[in-house]
Amino acid sequence: QLQLVESGGGLVQPGGSLRLSCVGSASTLDRYAIGWFRQVPGKEREGVSCISASGRSTSYAEPVKGRFTISRDDAKNTVYLQMSSLKPEDTAVYYCAGRQYCSGVARDMDFWGKGTLVTVSA
Repeated sequence: QLQLVESGGGLVQPGGSLRLSCVGSASTLDRYAIGWFRQVPGKEREGVSCISASGRSTSYAEPVKGRFTISRDDAKNTVYLQMSSLKPEDTAVYYCAGRQYCSGVARDMDFWGKGTLVTVSA
């Protein structure tokens, strides 16, 4: 089964940027759409962005449109989430997840990483 590992989280000031990486099992990642989700304590996990298996289709949640960019490099078995103009409300644990097709619903996803913490604070 697909295994996913996130990295790139950390502390950043409002207005700053971070790039998250999601590394999947070799020779398997290109079979899956990969989504990014985020979760804060006391709230449900919400979809942030998703990229199709082919890389030709992407989607974004309204709060991050124009600020975040998802991409993939299947040769490196990696999906990226470039986050710019970060806001305090972006603070969350960010997870990547895989399934056959994109979905913004956490429970639709089949495979999950363990998450990486992004903290946006002055």
